[in-house]
Amino acid sequence: MLDIKFIRENKDLIDLAAKKKCLDFKVDELLALDDKRRTLLVGVESRRAEQNAASSRIASAVSSDERVSLIAGMKTVKIALETDEATLKQVMIDWQNAMLRVPNIPDMSVPDGESDAENKEIRVWGDKPTFRFEPKDHIELMTKLGLADFERGSKVHGFRGYFLVGDGVKLCFAIWNYALDFFSKKNFTPILPPVIVRKINFFGTGYLPQGEEDMYKTQDGDYLAGTAEVPLMGMHNDETLLMAELPKRYLGFSPCYRREAGAHGKDTNGLIRVNEFYKFEQVIICEANHETSVKHHEEVNRNTEEFIESLGIPYRTVINCGGDLGLGQVKKYDIELWVPKEKRYREISSASYFHDFQTRRLNIRYRDAEGILRYTHSLNSTAIPTPRILVSLIENYQQDDGTIKVPEPLVSYLGKESLNTQ
Repeated sequence: MLDIKFIRENKDLIDLAAKKKCLDFKVDELLALDDKRRTLLVGVESRRAEQNAASSRIASAVSSDERVSLIAGMKTVKIALETDEATLKQVMIDWQNAMLRVPNIPDMSVPDGESDAENKEIRVWGDKPTFRFEPKDHIELMTKLGLADFERGSKVHGFRGYFLVGDGVKLCFAIWNYALDFFSKKNFTPILPPVIVRKINFFGTGYLPQGEEDMYKTQDGDYLAGTAEVPLMGMHNDETLLMAELPKRYLGFSPCYRREAGAHGKDTNGLIRVNEFYKFEQVIICEANHETSVKHHEEVNRNTEEFIESLGIPYRTVINCGGDLGLGQVKKYDIELWVPKEKRYREISSASYFHDFQTRRLNIRYRDAEGILRYTHSLNSTAIPTPRILVSLIENYQQDDGTIKVPEPLVSYLGKESLNTQ
């Protein structure tokens, strides 16, 4: 959420941000609502002052006739006040809903474009494997080696269901333990957050109101988080932090739940796009400084690149175009891993920074060196998701004898150098 004073003073900038992000948002409609809100607020305060003055006159009335006359006059004021308050209440709801739809302003380096097809490649790493045989996809490989059961997964869960089995499970644990060690060395504090999360935290992080169709909702009106970012940001909701505490550096690990409601007919097989998975997430809350946010953004994205490089999986990094940015993101990188069978890169990680878009909504502040209260900045990046990473890992490391070579950093965690028929 942006400050209404900033919006008023930078109306053209907000219009450009909406166009850049390909959003249907009209700032003039918000400002008209804000004008109405401000006028009504003045009117309501005036009515309340008039009512208070009438109450004082009634209390000091010297005769019953004067008191009756004053009470009759106050009833008229009371009715007018109740009407204005009801109107203001509805205008406030409309104004708040409009404020939640104001897009954050993207960085100047964000390229134009309407979809992820127009994201710009900025880095390519690793040699794509060459095979002396026709490479198999991860579904066939994992099924044949007894690492996963997709047929029974669909029977139990339904569409996009899966079971990980045996070494498939152990391989995930190896990745988790390696990731915990790897990212902990980057000075992150590991956290296991709750994933049944109150609605306010999704509004605070910008996943609501526009993303509700992709969320699982409980019978109590709470939601299952699709990323540890949501509870980790909510952890400091309505808090004033000490500047000496910043930056807060968290490594969240949690199950994640996404309905994939907007992805019908896309990636319907295997582990590319599933409804429930596990993920490590980097979250940083820092001082309100653009250069500081940029520095942390480059760092968290590079952390994930280094993790992927250590596993020897070819990847590329792209900068997301305006149309592929979320409402609150200033800038975003995606890391995409090479999938040999498809002969294409597939997204594995996203790194974003928001300035104070999230923290203004969540009311996370700090006092700077001069004692001034400011909203912190926030940013986040996927560290690594499972089981999605298994797609590229298994396909890139398949051998001509049908086995899967285990990347060297995982050998000590898994206790074996290859996966073969169980």
